[in-house]
Amino acid sequence: MTDILILTHVDYCAPGHLATMLDAQGLDFTVLRTDLGELDGYDLERPRAVAVMGGPMSVNDDLPWIAVEIAALQRFIQRDIPLIGHCLGGQLIARALGAAVHRMPYTEAGWQPLERRDADNPWLAHLPREFPVYQWHSDTFDLPPGAEWLLSSPWCPNQAFAWGNKVLALQGHPEVTEDLVRNWLRDWSHLLDETQPSQQSPRQMLTDLPARIAALNSVAEGFYRHWLRLAFGERGLAQVR
Repeated sequence: MTDILILTHVDYCAPGHLATMLDAQGLDFTVLRTDLGELDGYDLERPRAVAVMGGPMSVNDDLPWIAVEIAALQRFIQRDIPLIGHCLGGQLIARALGAAVHRMPYTEAGWQPLERRDADNPWLAHLPREFPVYQWHSDTFDLPPGAEWLLSSPWCPNQAFAWGNKVLALQGHPEVTEDLVRNWLRDWSHLLDETQPSQQSPRQMLTDLPARIAALNSVAEGFYRHWLRLAFGERGLAQVR
């Protein structure tokens, strides 16, 4: 057990670049598959930083582990633990904070432009006014009471919110790597409909992929550095194991 906890929900929605960055800094972390019951019995008082990854399921699905994970997230929020959610993870955080999650009339997929709202928030300190993030989702979250609206896209207004000083919920996938994108397209491109303006074709998604991923890595690392600083401070990072 370590001080950094990553919650996952399916094997093909891995921590991606988050794990790469933690490994590069020599930071140990624990990965749990909550859909397999691995959160059961876990000491919720231990972690000092928690990340929640994506998955194909909906927060509204009748799956017993979803309630277990939401209750765990509520405990982390009560403990004032730095918490960052990606796609399904962001939706789970929104639900834990009392917000609705609902189906959109379309799927948003591919490289979509995100625009900063008029928010002077430290989670966004590294970002320009507009930048692309990889997307693949059909659900979206409402903003919880007290949340600060941070980012929007043309197809999904609620792309990110901050709640308090230590919670960030993201609708997109800043964690993706080249391998993740290629694997998702290999296995799931049959679910896409490129005639829909909210979706890119696989060809569009793969165009200039290395450069796009490199730029996205910088976006993700800004989020992750702030998340780690909140948990451990600059000096404490060197001691996290």
